[in-house]
Amino acid sequence: MNARRSRSPGGLEREVIACLAAAGDPRTASEVQAELGDGLAYNTVLTALSRLYVKGVLQRSPRGRAFAYRLAGGGAVDAEAAVTAHRMRMLLEAGKDRTSVLARFVGSLDEETEILLRALLDESERQDKP
Repeated sequence: MNARRSRSPGGLEREVIACLAAAGDPRTASEVQAELGDGLAYNTVLTALSRLYVKGVLQRSPRGRAFAYRLAGGGAVDAEAAVTAHRMRMLLEAGKDRTSVLARFVGSLDEETEILLRALLDESERQDKP
């Protein structure tokens, strides 16, 4: 029987982000694997690190025959936001009718979040104009 605990979707990515944030300096996949424990396979940790790198959440640099990974940008909170935003984008792209998906999403927002979304869209539009 498998003694490993099951993780929620994205749970391992969050654990990797927390591990790298706590470490403070770059870590290789084997170092992250050792710090996370829990019987994780090396390839599982390497896959999580690689996916976070592709998403722009991590930066990497060569260290011997491996890569050492560190958080990109604004730390753990920014990394978590980048992962969540990536998931949201993937879900939106998976829908057959983007307009309906967005309409339902916006319609489900509370007033405070809707105001925040409008402000972020306005700011993005201002930045795009020359």
